Amino acid sequence: MKNTGGGETAKRAAGEAAAAEVSDGDLVGLGTGSTAAHAIRTLGDRVADGLDVEGVATSYQSRALAKDVGIPLRSLSDVARVDVAIDGADQVATDANALVKGGGAAHAREKVVASAADRFLVVADDSKLAAPLDYPVPVEVLPDAHARVERALRDVGGDPVLREAERKDGPVITDNGNLVVDCDFGGVDDPASLATALSGVAGVVEHGLFVGLADAVYVGDADGAVAVRSLK
Repeated sequence: MKNTGGGETAKRAAGEAAAAEVSDGDLVGLGTGSTAAHAIRTLGDRVADGLDVEGVATSYQSRALAKDVGIPLRSLSDVARVDVAIDGADQVATDANALVKGGGAAHAREKVVASAADRFLVVADDSKLAAPLDYPVPVEVLPDAHARVERALRDVGGDPVLREAERKDGPVITDNGNLVVDCDFGGVDDPASLATALSGVAGVVEHGLFVGLADAVYVGDADGAVAVRSLK
């Protein structure tokens, strides 16, 4: 499993390159995580220089950063579509249009925004590339369904672990008030089939497999170079 991090230079390069694709008048989905944060900061600089855009945040974290850098915001509940969404990934498949997201426990809202976007641009450093995907899949779960969902995840070949908070006792709670189970499936050779199986489990709010959603992946390296892979 590759996920050791490619350094801030790589992350910044990918975020800046994707942010450069945003045009005047766009409604922009603002992703969550360290690489997406570079894109948000770059957009804030462009707004200060006169770019006319609005943002739709996918988490408390991205909303707070967007406010800090001066990006006007709209509520997700008021938005049916966005022009372009920019977000990171915990792992990016090199052999399919598939990602694992949810390390920041924001994947439910991230998937709503990505699905509503005319263009979904993924930003990552080169350590996030893998074939096949083998990063544990985050699954957002209704608290009362936790035990049932864990049984169902084992039935489809997973090894589920409830995500614990780091600086408080108890589990991580999402912005939606739910739990997160990280489920290791080993190598995922068929992301689409697994995504369908996870979506069919009662009690699952959303899972972190994003299949067929990305339009392009912007991959930065330690030298600051960016490779762009078009997926549609």
